Amino acid sequence: MQFSKKIILASKSPRRQELLKLMGYEFEVVLKEVDESYPVSLNPEEVALYIAEKKADAYEHSIHGEIVITADTLVCVDGKILGKPTDKAEAIAMIRTLSGRSHQVITGVAILHAHELISFADTTLVYFAELSDEEIEFYIDTYQPYDKAGAYGIQEWIGVNKIERIEGSYTNVMGLPTEKLYRYLQLIH
Repeated sequence: MQFSKKIILASKSPRRQELLKLMGYEFEVVLKEVDESYPVSLNPEEVALYIAEKKADAYEHSIHGEIVITADTLVCVDGKILGKPTDKAEAIAMIRTLSGRSHQVITGVAILHAHELISFADTTLVYFAELSDEEIEFYIDTYQPYDKAGAYGIQEWIGVNKIERIEGSYTNVMGLPTEKLYRYLQLIH
């Protein structure tokens, strides 16, 4: 699907890049360092939107007609945000927290074009089966999920074997709610 305007994906996530390609778009990846801190008063959906919008703001003065897409995905359980694990111990603790229960995956997306910002969030409910300590160790050691919110990827072993069901967008759990993004991009087209 050709787009009349150049698309910039401001994400190093291979999953987001793969999903945007599957959507049929050609794009360029352009990265900028952005401080991902946020006010503690925000609820999880507001946090995802705040960070996605903050990432988009970094491109405001450097684009000329392009469309910039930014996103931030987080995992939330009992109102607590689980980010990307910093080490194996934190990854194990995160998976243990998710084992045998449900959690939310929330992605905030921002689209910057012609000095206008469109942003939206999508939430998917994910139900994990119980994981043994051995399964958790295997998953962390084999897949090294340190670049993933909540320390897991739905498209990997854990998703195939230990996610009982989801309510909402599968691609949202991968980091980009493609159906909603497609709908918004068609408004710009």
